[in-house]
Amino acid sequence: MTNDFLTEGEAEGLVEQYMAKEQRPFTTQDVIHSGIFPQLRGFKVRPGKVSDCIFGGGYSFGHSTYENPPLVTKDGTPLRIMVRTDRISTHDINRGEIPFKDQILAQNHHVMRRLTQDVLGTSQFDVPGLADTSVVIAAENLKTIPIEMVLRAYMAKSTTSTTLYQAWLRKDLNFCGHFVDNRWIPNGRLPYVMDTPSTKSDEHDQSVAPEFLFKNGLSIHDYQQIRNAALVAFGVVSRFVQEKGLILVDTKTEHGVNRNDEIVAQDELYTLDSSRFWLVDDYARQLEQLARGNIPELNPASYSKEFARSFSQGKEKYTDDQRRAIAVRYILGIQHLTGEPFRPDMRSREERVVSGLQTIVEQLIA
Repeated sequence: MTNDFLTEGEAEGLVEQYMAKEQRPFTTQDVIHSGIFPQLRGFKVRPGKVSDCIFGGGYSFGHSTYENPPLVTKDGTPLRIMVRTDRISTHDINRGEIPFKDQILAQNHHVMRRLTQDVLGTSQFDVPGLADTSVVIAAENLKTIPIEMVLRAYMAKSTTSTTLYQAWLRKDLNFCGHFVDNRWIPNGRLPYVMDTPSTKSDEHDQSVAPEFLFKNGLSIHDYQQIRNAALVAFGVVSRFVQEKGLILVDTKTEHGVNRNDEIVAQDELYTLDSSRFWLVDDYARQLEQLARGNIPELNPASYSKEFARSFSQGKEKYTDDQRRAIAVRYILGIQHLTGEPFRPDMRSREERVVSGLQTIVEQLIA
């Protein structure tokens, strides 16, 4: 760990500074409606849990259907512009905004994308002038494969109903095609890295066995390609973060087909939202204490969205104190992951979004 890392107290001070300057929330659609970018006039933004998307063609959202004009790069590649927000969602409920979350996860994703793109491929364009902390990303608009490849090396405790841990609590014998052993322990290491894919059912995630996917249109060949590439990437990232003193616990990746008929990764990769990371030294100490009977179970400090989930109550949004604590955990987490001190972009979010869109519009759009 470098001596330049922000301490927890310094991170708290930075978050306080950010929150004191928070402005009225605005949406990506507000920017499009403003008319700043004539090339995007008339586009309807598709909002997501944490990222908004701008792309050409039709799509459905909720009970409505929208049709956007074509959106392509100068060489004719279908373009998708993603605007990362600072929203946080748990249990399919928007809990509010977390200071710095948008740029932290952007930086996190870019580090991991470069690390894994030779294995997973990428839909993303490298755009000169966009920093790793840029919250606006340009990518090819893929044909999405409607699964998340979830890989698990540990049976992490979780309040999310679709997890292996919850299946273990229910005493299910099978989870996504894998035998569930009642002798496993919460937060304990699994006998091997498990592929436990997830898909959408009525807009909610559903963990399924691969056979379910095969019956619903995904070929065995495509599944094997996604799974095998994801397992190799999991090993690459595991070694990378271990050198930083972290354990890669689990992750999820999403995939699509590009215009060359290749399966490549899309959306975020190995971020603090899509993955769990634990401290190696802390986990080793807890294993020793558990073996001696000094603690009842493992409870490793998590650098992931699981920390935020612990604050979730019903449909309530997070309080300012909770937002502050979550932001600090994200700051400490990104420092561990990158091995570098966190250096925030202190411009207003609106400035950062407009600047990123301007760079992409000028350099990519036909």
